[in-house]
Amino acid sequence: MAVGASSPVDESALLAAAREGHEQAFERLLEPHRRALRAHCYRLLGSLHDAEDALQETSLRAWRSIDRFEPRGPFRAWLYRIATNVCLTAIERRARLPEALDPEEAEVVSYLQPFPDRLLDTELAVEERESLGLAFVSVMQLLPPRQRAVLVLREVLGWSAKEVADLLGDSVASVNSALQRAREKLDRERAAGRLARDHAPASPESEARLVGRFVAAWEAVDVDAIVALLAEDAVMTMPPEPMRLLGTRAIGEFLRTVPAGGALERIRLLPTRANGQPALAAYLEDDSGTHQAYGVMVLALDGDELASITGFAGYPELFPELGLPPVLDD
Repeated sequence: MAVGASSPVDESALLAAAREGHEQAFERLLEPHRRALRAHCYRLLGSLHDAEDALQETSLRAWRSIDRFEPRGPFRAWLYRIATNVCLTAIERRARLPEALDPEEAEVVSYLQPFPDRLLDTELAVEERESLGLAFVSVMQLLPPRQRAVLVLREVLGWSAKEVADLLGDSVASVNSALQRAREKLDRERAAGRLARDHAPASPESEARLVGRFVAAWEAVDVDAIVALLAEDAVMTMPPEPMRLLGTRAIGEFLRTVPAGGALERIRLLPTRANGQPALAAYLEDDSGTHQAYGVMVLALDGDELASITGFAGYPELFPELGLPPVLDD
């Protein structure tokens, strides 16, 4: 099973102590896996806030049942089993399940949030890091819960069909069927690019240049210069608002009239990163002239062009997770 492991000697000693009721040993046992588990929960839930809650619930359930853990299998795999079940329960509790949405009408996923790069586990495999891209995560939210779990466990974590079937209490044939349907839906939705586009910059240098030009144009309140950076079929969404703008004309008109009533000079931008993509933290000037944390734009490039902008307005609580201050010091 491609899920990794800690040092066998250290883990076995901590596990023995944890099974005897030593909570500090359990916390030390859990700590190396926290970042990867948070990322796993985020893929399934699409919300950083919900992923944090799921991580806490996973920790609590694992502590309560540590005496029932069978050391014959990897400890990390056991944690993933618990986290997956916690996430499936959380999805069921949501008032409106993503699978109930008509795919042709799903303009945005209302609870979608960005995932700050600084929360990533630097030791994650390439597949695990790429699966945190906003295009992948947003489309994942349109899949039925079990299809999400099957896709992530099989394609991202490398579990076998038998292992996934055991976790879900299903047959191998059913798991393989769910994986096929999930792949087809994922490929179809990502190709359509209705929620967000895959981030595929020509190079890190071109990505940095484009972000710099975007910020400079914004500061100059030059919407035409921003529009010139966009691909002709660029898309812009703003979760949780059910808004989807397609094409340079629609996005340009939005920028001229909506953010701060079109007064872009009232919004200052600070480069950051989320979902493995360039992002811009926005600070809105209040009546006192202070720039307060306001929202985040996650960008996706196609070559040297800006293919999508996903704006998350009204999430000041994300700024500490991004390592940014709540108020911008002039």
